[in-house]
Amino acid sequence: MQNITPGNSETSIPLAIVGAFVAAILLLGAVFVVPAGQVAVVTTLGKVSDQPRLPGLNIKVPLVQSIHLFNVRTQVKPEAFSTLTKDLQVIEATATIKYAVKTEEAPRIYSTISVGDDGIYSRIIQPSLLKALKSVFSKYELVEIATDWNTISSIVEDSVARELQKFDYVSVKGLDLTGLKIAEEYRSAIEQKQIAEQQLLRAETEVKIAEQEAIKFETLNKGLNEQVLYKLFLDKWDGKTQVVPGLGSSTPPVIVGRS
Repeated sequence: MQNITPGNSETSIPLAIVGAFVAAILLLGAVFVVPAGQVAVVTTLGKVSDQPRLPGLNIKVPLVQSIHLFNVRTQVKPEAFSTLTKDLQVIEATATIKYAVKTEEAPRIYSTISVGDDGIYSRIIQPSLLKALKSVFSKYELVEIATDWNTISSIVEDSVARELQKFDYVSVKGLDLTGLKIAEEYRSAIEQKQIAEQQLLRAETEVKIAEQEAIKFETLNKGLNEQVLYKLFLDKWDGKTQVVPGLGSSTPPVIVGRS
């Protein structure tokens, strides 16, 4: 009996060390940190949790639950495209879209679209963006697009936002259209049309000014009579002019400076 006790004691020490080591591993495996600007989707034996884990220290069940990180920061992605206008002219440009994954939608994205960030743009953003671009530009002629680029850009942004709202995975933060390319002969025609429109606008403005001056003169002319003219003369008279005109037939001229 005395010979067995030391052997049991010696065996229990390694088992305790192993147990502590395993416990430490399990403890470390139960704790994870979600970095700022990201959220974690937790799966339990393949089943996706409804609520994402937010940045900071989080706990999971070791060996049972897994984590999958998604970036929820605003992303900026340029997309070169070409499309047809209403008058069947080809244009090329670059659409730079700014978007962010909605935090609460990360689990749904993992379940239905992509298990990581890589597939979000190609499977969600890009198809909706290209569809909106083609839809908007097909409604306008080349001249309208080239001369009212900022308005077209705003319309495209609204159209993209509406397309993405159908799925509600991401939110659009902005969209910029740059680098418009059109055939040189059409660019020259557009410039000539702009010059002609400016000249027409200038001519119309000059006609309106002339009409206003004519109305002003006519109004002034109707209001003038002998009494008004005489009053205007007296207001401006410097006292040196020798002859002051009379007022009609009732007031003779006055000669100043003579006895």
